[in-house]
Amino acid sequence: MKMLENSFAMCNLTKLKNHEYETLDQLEADLNLMFENAKRYNVPNSAIYKRVLKMQQVMQAKKKELARRDDIEDGDSMISSATSDTGSSKRKRYALLKKNIRKQRMKILYNAVLEAREPGTGRRLCDLFMVKPSKKDYPDYYKIILEPMDLKMIEHNIRNDKYVGEEAMIEDMKLMFRNARHYNEEGSQVYNDAHMLEKILKEKRKELGPLAEDDDVASPKLKLSRKSGISPKKSKYMTPMQQKLNEVYEAVKNYTDKRGRRLSAIFLRLPSRSELPDYYVTIKKPVDMEKIRSHMMANKYQDIDSMVEDFVMMFNNACTYNEPESLIYKDALVLHKVLLETRREIEGDEDSHVPNVTLLIQELIHNLFVSVMSHQDDEGRCYSDSLAEIPAVDPNFPNKPPLTFDIIRKNVENNRYRRLDLFQENMFEVLERARRMNRTDSEIYEDAVELQQFFIKIRDELCKNGEILLSPALSYTTKHLHNDVEKEKKEKLPKEIEEDKLKREEEKREAEKSEDSSGSAGLSSLHRTYSQDCSFKNSMYHVGDYVYVEPAEANLQPHIVCIERLWEDSAGEKWLYGCWFYRPNETFHLATRKFLEKEVFKSDYYNKVPVSKILGKCVVMFVKEYFKLCPENFRDEDVYVCESRYSAKTKSFKKIKLWTMPVSSVRFVPRDVPLPVVRVASVFANTDKVDEEKHTEALEDSKVGESILHLEKDKEDVPVEMSNGEPGCHYFEQLCYNDMWLKVGDCVFIKSHGLVRPRVGRIEKMWVRDGAAYFFGPIFIHPEETEHEPTKMFYKKEVFLSNLEETCPMTCILGKCVVLSFKDFLSCRPTEISENDVFLCESRYNESDKQMKKFKGLKRFSLSAKVVDDEIYYFRKPIVPQKEPSPLLEKKIQQLEAKFAELEGGDEDMEEMGEEEGDMTETPSMPQLQTPLASELDIMPYTPPQSTPKSVKGSTKKEGSKRKINMSGYILFSSEMRAVIKAQHPDYSFGELSRLVGTEWRNLEATKKAEYEGVIGQNVSPMVGTPAPGASPFGQQIGILGPPGQQAPPPYPGQSPASQPVMQQPTTPMFVSPPPKTQRLLHSEAYLKYIEGLSAESNSISKWDQTLAARRRDVHLSKEQESRLPSHWLKSKGAHTTMADALWRLRDLMLRDTLNIRQAYNIENV
Repeated sequence: MKMLENSFAMCNLTKLKNHEYETLDQLEADLNLMFENAKRYNVPNSAIYKRVLKMQQVMQAKKKELARRDDIEDGDSMISSATSDTGSSKRKRYALLKKNIRKQRMKILYNAVLEAREPGTGRRLCDLFMVKPSKKDYPDYYKIILEPMDLKMIEHNIRNDKYVGEEAMIEDMKLMFRNARHYNEEGSQVYNDAHMLEKILKEKRKELGPLAEDDDVASPKLKLSRKSGISPKKSKYMTPMQQKLNEVYEAVKNYTDKRGRRLSAIFLRLPSRSELPDYYVTIKKPVDMEKIRSHMMANKYQDIDSMVEDFVMMFNNACTYNEPESLIYKDALVLHKVLLETRREIEGDEDSHVPNVTLLIQELIHNLFVSVMSHQDDEGRCYSDSLAEIPAVDPNFPNKPPLTFDIIRKNVENNRYRRLDLFQENMFEVLERARRMNRTDSEIYEDAVELQQFFIKIRDELCKNGEILLSPALSYTTKHLHNDVEKEKKEKLPKEIEEDKLKREEEKREAEKSEDSSGSAGLSSLHRTYSQDCSFKNSMYHVGDYVYVEPAEANLQPHIVCIERLWEDSAGEKWLYGCWFYRPNETFHLATRKFLEKEVFKSDYYNKVPVSKILGKCVVMFVKEYFKLCPENFRDEDVYVCESRYSAKTKSFKKIKLWTMPVSSVRFVPRDVPLPVVRVASVFANTDKVDEEKHTEALEDSKVGESILHLEKDKEDVPVEMSNGEPGCHYFEQLCYNDMWLKVGDCVFIKSHGLVRPRVGRIEKMWVRDGAAYFFGPIFIHPEETEHEPTKMFYKKEVFLSNLEETCPMTCILGKCVVLSFKDFLSCRPTEISENDVFLCESRYNESDKQMKKFKGLKRFSLSAKVVDDEIYYFRKPIVPQKEPSPLLEKKIQQLEAKFAELEGGDEDMEEMGEEEGDMTETPSMPQLQTPLASELDIMPYTPPQSTPKSVKGSTKKEGSKRKINMSGYILFSSEMRAVIKAQHPDYSFGELSRLVGTEWRNLEATKKAEYEGVIGQNVSPMVGTPAPGASPFGQQIGILGPPGQQAPPPYPGQSPASQPVMQQPTTPMFVSPPPKTQRLLHSEAYLKYIEGLSAESNSISKWDQTLAARRRDVHLSKEQESRLPSHWLKSKGAHTTMADALWRLRDLMLRDTLNIRQAYNIENV
């Protein structure tokens, strides 16, 4: 519950049982707190989140119902009684309702500001606006900002109803943003956050719309209309989510193709179970657009994704039930594409909100570096100032590349660090070098230890001990640092003690030598009279006083000396002896070092000087007293501060812990206002800066582009023993190949021939044999390499674990990538892999059954300590990945559009053909030619088959056998009804006409259907059975017309015309039941095959010229080809040797009849 400051649950509603709620608003506030906590803690697509949204809607609906009930009661009382008391009560309730609505709007606006986050990083923008700055840390803030304001104060005012209206709260918000922009610099984070939050507040207010007028908030006029039974007008305003849902729905519904055909017409309403029972057997979850619209009107969709899921299910159902080449299949794919494009336009690419891990890591390293380099002590001194003097190369390790804080700073500014552990290694290398090269009691050593401790502390805070960034750097803790420091001190202290002993002895010898030299110079010096004070030029000087001493050279500033001894020699000359204090320009230091204003340093230089050279008095104060106290009767320019001692021999500074100077006679008083701690740059900074800029320019010219190269962590090849390894192979856990470091468990891109994208392989073993490197592991494939329906959707950059496991040479590796499980993909990223090379895998693809099955997670590997682990960055909030359409969708749509484009003119031709056939059947036919067949052929009688249509997927043979349809009656009905419907709807396509004809047939009465079937039965009966001797085996031919009075064609050669009986064609068309079909064939399929058979060079589908030229002796059939001949057409082979010879004879007779008919009726263009 760390994320939730104020938790609340349903079990806490004991206040309701105890009648502790005074108003409905108090109960609503507690419920809203519980709902908002649940929404903030759970993922937006989770079940709990959706339930919370539903419960909030129920609560709001119930609240409106109660308010409406109160309004009706108020209306009754208003009509029944005109007393002032009743009217007053009504007005109070009305005012209370308006007040609650306004308060709710203010809460919504406040929450919009509170929950706003920065795109890309997920950082809360309001964190710096929650409370006002501390007066202790930012005292100048309250001098600049006269009216401070924060979000806590605004929230308190909303809760306690201190705002008269919404405008008052908005003014406070704007005041807070103005304060932030006024105090902070333009371009700073706080300045930008204030600008962004004000923009979000403005957009949210615009989204809520204008404040409700009196008529909208249960006005008396509206109450009267309810009472009188007049229904009020529906609200003309929709919520933003309802607007988005409606926009998606209308985009799908109103989409039309190039010809203006609305593709959604067939999806608006499903056929009933009685009309299409097998559809409901195949489709388990039927959905149509009317159902989707009803859900939308009932507010059952909490977001666009839930509506898209229903649309996708509807299109998937259409593709499952219908054939892939059908028109409805193509329409489903096109509308599926329109749906996804519309959602993308409305919501945008939400995956763009995936945090940029590279930038976050660089920001973390930058913040850590700035924090360490800015770390100060109580007096405001930066610890890093003393370390600026550390040499770049350790003399004990001359081969190591130079490394200083300045070099690290440039690397940080150029974003060359991608790993925290590498940055930590560089920082620790500089700090540990400072410890090695300096004494344990030196300022540099102590500052190095302090900075290292502070580094670890800030590092753990930024990484939250691995909750945000999991890095090997976190394994080094303050405990390890203390152990290293103690070990180092044990090694160095004995040497330092010996050095101190030698130094004291040397100083003693030098002091004795100086005494001897002064004694030999004059005996008068041996007679000294010491005193605690002395007078000179009307001034009294005491031991402990600080004085200006005349400089050795005229162009120098006076020396600052602390008097430790005063005496008068036998000649009457007065002397002083004391410690010299150096100004910053009198010390040796780097130009980057900063100093306190008026700072001096206690030196290790002591000497005597005649009192006559004193120029005046001054004061040097210890740093802990300087900012709080001031000396009496001294000018500010004569007061100095001392914080450190300076060694001229070692040219080093060391912070003074204990002030041991003689007590001064100066009296100190508290300052009226403590002095601010101000540090200034060295006097050498300006000159060195110019030199540094020249050096930097030269360096950049010589090393162009060096800054963009990322720094890599030092690694080593890690061999591993394999118990089942092959002889001659050297196996590795970590290996460098072609300047690329690889380890077991890494994923890599592999060269793939013939594929759009390279495949992804995972390294589970790698070895070197005969100088060549190899790896073994499974292969991940992309969605386009799987078989699936075009309506299936995939996560962006989703891959599937295949059954393939291959051994590949490392020469085929194109680069590194990473494949994450679904859980890891939502929550984290490796820091060294670009987001474009991160893939998601939650399923395994089985090549044998073409199925995708989800699994628990990817395999994890346990490696040795020498292998460098990846650094993992965890998001503060899990991302919500979006799905995208199948890569096959666009391709399939293009294929179907190309095929159906050829049919645009074909539909009209088919309609005309249908009309002509209808006319032909109604026109009295001419006498038909009937040619007797030689007795050498015996014809097998034709019996109409008792066939049933192919049952759809999921239906049994028993169910299919019940649905026996005699299509002959339907064909007769279609020939009559199509012309009628065509006249009523001349702009309808062939497919739409066929659908209307089918609907009319289904709605036809059973008696009418029986009449059509009876007509067909009468017409077909003469066709069934064995023909009479001398009759044509084909019965009567249909649809062969000629001019009136046209003579019949001449008989075959050798046959007498007189022997040919002439028969009249019946007035009704003749039909034969279709032959049995092995599978369902759609009209569109047959028509496509017909179109494909046409050629510009020929007027017929078959190869007519080849057919005429073919001879029996030229064609040689194999046994397999002979077995496929339609031998069932003939009862026996008759007088012919083989069945093939009999069929050849039948073919010759049919061709002759055809040519005779053509010649007799002058049919040239058939």
